Amino acid sequence: MRRLTCFLLLLAAPAPAFAQTPPATIGERYVPAPWWMRDPVIASIGNVRTQVAANRAGFSASFLSVDRSAADASRKAADQIRALSQSLAGYGADKVRVETTLTTRALYDQYRDENGVLRDNVRADRIERYQADATVSITVRDTALLERVYATVVATQPTSIGQVWFNLEPDNVLKTWLQGEAVKDAANRARAAAGNAGATLGAVKVIDPTGRACQTDVLAGWPSYGGASLPTDVIVTGSRAEAAAYGPPPPPPPAAPPPPGAPTEAQIEAARLTLQPPLRELTDQACVVYGLN
Repeated sequence: MRRLTCFLLLLAAPAPAFAQTPPATIGERYVPAPWWMRDPVIASIGNVRTQVAANRAGFSASFLSVDRSAADASRKAADQIRALSQSLAGYGADKVRVETTLTTRALYDQYRDENGVLRDNVRADRIERYQADATVSITVRDTALLERVYATVVATQPTSIGQVWFNLEPDNVLKTWLQGEAVKDAANRARAAAGNAGATLGAVKVIDPTGRACQTDVLAGWPSYGGASLPTDVIVTGSRAEAAAYGPPPPPPPAAPPPPGAPTEAQIEAARLTLQPPLRELTDQACVVYGLN
């Protein structure tokens, strides 16, 4: 019976907490230094900032058609965008993506109420016509084609055209380059600081791409532990390094012959406008900790 009672007590006892152990006991004046600060070290934050042209663009266009029946209105609206969709599909889905939607609504007979306000007579037997709205949403993944794609849409004479938007989606090559430049900047800062203090850099102890290792405040108590980041300068990289990493943009592919009903080459050139992708700012940082000699 005694063994059974002990076993039940063990089951009822609360399980030990597996929360992360804090770096020091709450209430102590200072927190302990990280392991890499047992010997003299220098922690350096490298920053990089650059500007890259947006590599995504898009806009939308609408085509309206009104007819006595919903089927005829929808057919006419679809005919307006069929040739345009075929022309844009010729660039390839990896460069130009096209999404089309078609909506139809009834147009009712209108009358004026006792206050003179014009209102719709919303009754099934008072439908005068049907309006079909065909919308083309275009996303240009190769901005070298943006001006021609936009001119092609304008030449088809849509009812309305939305504003052109731009966006930057950095690829892995750009992200890797940014991180490398941040590490180089951290090394240059550490080398200059050590030289000014009459020391030389030793071996690398920590490389933290997030920069958090350099933001640990080991000389302050708990209220400010892990607080605001250290003030740092911003290093502006030149466009020469960026051009070397990416090279000049490739020329646009030759235009495919237009399908029947599509705008001609002369109409496209007449509607062409200058659409230059804006520059977007990208930043990155890295923390590198060196030993000192």
